[in-house]
Amino acid sequence: MKNFALIGAAGYIAPRHLRAIKDTNNTLLAALDKFDSVGVMDSYFPNANFFVEFERFDRHIEKLKRNGTHLDYVSICTPNYLHDAHIRMALRSGADAICEKPLVLNPWNVDALADIERESGKKIHTILQLRLHPSIIALKKKMDAEKRNTKYEVDLTYITSRGKWYDISWKGDESKSGGIATNIGIHFFDMLSWIFGAVQENIVHVREKDRAAGYLEFEKARVRWFLSIDENALPNFIKEKGQRTFRSINIDNVELEFSDGFTDLHTKSYQEILKGNGFGLNDSSTSIQIVHDIRNQEKVNVGEKHAFIL
Repeated sequence: MKNFALIGAAGYIAPRHLRAIKDTNNTLLAALDKFDSVGVMDSYFPNANFFVEFERFDRHIEKLKRNGTHLDYVSICTPNYLHDAHIRMALRSGADAICEKPLVLNPWNVDALADIERESGKKIHTILQLRLHPSIIALKKKMDAEKRNTKYEVDLTYITSRGKWYDISWKGDESKSGGIATNIGIHFFDMLSWIFGAVQENIVHVREKDRAAGYLEFEKARVRWFLSIDENALPNFIKEKGQRTFRSINIDNVELEFSDGFTDLHTKSYQEILKGNGFGLNDSSTSIQIVHDIRNQEKVNVGEKHAFIL
């Protein structure tokens, strides 16, 4: 049984981490969040110590260490811009870090964390759950096996409606979230680079608070992508069903079906980490570079565009 601490216990994604810790037969010693709406912990670890101040949490972790209780992992579910600092805290505490994506916001932060990883002897893991999805794994095997002289034609569309709260929260602040391409798109960009190889071209056509679109060319694919949190961008047939989310990956005019199979991917991620097969800094670096470049380059009106912005 491994000992865990968790930072960001009141966040949206925290219950998946709590479940993963429990489902892998480990224990949570302490949790931190500045918000105290963490009743969900009763379903998993009611006896874990909870803190609303980082200083007291940090002191508690230090006391555990001095009293001979070894902390094995710190799970990090905090806002994107805090990941870097919380990863450093985990490694300073003598624990490995398990951090939600994006691991960090900027490529140079990856290099700095690599130095700290070497100095501490501890590991930094991230959650790239699409790499563990059965349909995505099958797609990668198929792409790796096929030999062709032309690139795949891919259209990626992801619309997940968000209310007015989004702009008020940290997610609506690009300096904290990295913007929409980072916040809702980075796991798709990771998946695409994992399957189709190195990035050869990255063009941005739209970059607004509630939507972004562009063109990515990989070694094996030409990808037109569109991301949005605006319900008005939903196709009519989705609106007519009363649904608020639309996810589509079309490869050579064939739809990739991966709507199911998401419920236990965090648990699978933890299982792999505990076996020594987790995803680390090198696995994360390509998608971090992609979204950094999307965030910092000029928009253009040339090149192949996604159908939703034609």
